[in-house]
Amino acid sequence: MSEREAARLRLRRGPGLGMIALRCAPHVPGLGEALGGALGGMRGAALPERGRIVSANGGAVAWMSPDEWLLLCPRERTAGLLERLSRELAGEHHLLADVSDARAVFTLSGPGWREALARLGPADVSPAGFGAGMFRRSRLGQVAAAFWISGPDELRLFCRSSVAGYMEALLEGAARGEGPGIFDAPGA
Repeated sequence: MSEREAARLRLRRGPGLGMIALRCAPHVPGLGEALGGALGGMRGAALPERGRIVSANGGAVAWMSPDEWLLLCPRERTAGLLERLSRELAGEHHLLADVSDARAVFTLSGPGWREALARLGPADVSPAGFGAGMFRRSRLGQVAAAFWISGPDELRLFCRSSVAGYMEALLEGAARGEGPGIFDAPGA
């Protein structure tokens, strides 16, 4: 990556996040309260709507599908959060799973992240189409990924950890102005 390109986009892999997948019906009594309380004081917070993420106190809840949410937290809080949610949702039909190790996390920062993502996938990542509080699931190259704006000029992105090397190569190529070829793979 040239100095100029490196100044427009910085790519950092890790550190990992604590990630908990939660599946249940959205009308489960107290679900919003359980999620908000588990994330440290978001009591009474509404569940995120389709394509959205809500965050507070170092944690976040992202909408994944009509009956699925992804909870994000510092890695060291994952076990405690799982226990608390299990207690608060006891008696309700639900599934909780720690998926932290199954996902690799990347941080893209600098003014070039939108341009790099636009080279890799079909999602509208323009300022008008993708803003703060939005959570997007899409394909980048041949890889399923999810991403959200995590700060000024900063994006967090995750994919399955089994394809993290491929994703890193895609992102580095996009930072250099390259797009993926349909049959390209790192090292091919």
